[in-house]
Amino acid sequence: MADNKAKRGGNDRGLIALSEAYEVRYWSGKFKVTPLKLKAAVKAVGRSARKVEAYIKLQKHKARDRALIALSQPYEVSYWSKKFKVTPARLRAAVKAVGHSSKKVGAYLAPGKAAKKKTAVRKSAAVKKKTAAKKTVVAKKAKKGVRKRAA
Repeated sequence: MADNKAKRGGNDRGLIALSEAYEVRYWSGKFKVTPLKLKAAVKAVGRSARKVEAYIKLQKHKARDRALIALSQPYEVSYWSKKFKVTPARLRAAVKAVGHSSKKVGAYLAPGKAAKKKTAVRKSAAVKKKTAAKKTVVAKKAKKGVRKRAA
């Protein structure tokens, strides 16, 4: 896109002009990033569209690497074990079951939390049943008392 409307040559098309809103929209859409990330990339590597594209791809790759659990690195095993509040052995088993994605491992390990909630629901249901049973016992006793008085 041309930042100088008088210049329409190839050299100008390879540059990103942050001062033009339509160019920011265009390049943001082309690279599939927010305008803020585009501006940060231009600030980091310059106005060249090729350099900005390479920089953005590198940043996306780094973000993906951060979301993966590398069991070969002891510090990562320690970090993720603490994050998910599980033992390293349980973390390894979860990674083996669902893969290295931290989101998938987190979802796999989350049922432990859900089980606690289910237990609480079960307990409250049991309390309700006991309360209902007590009410029926009291009602039966009341009926017996009414029958005795009537006889």
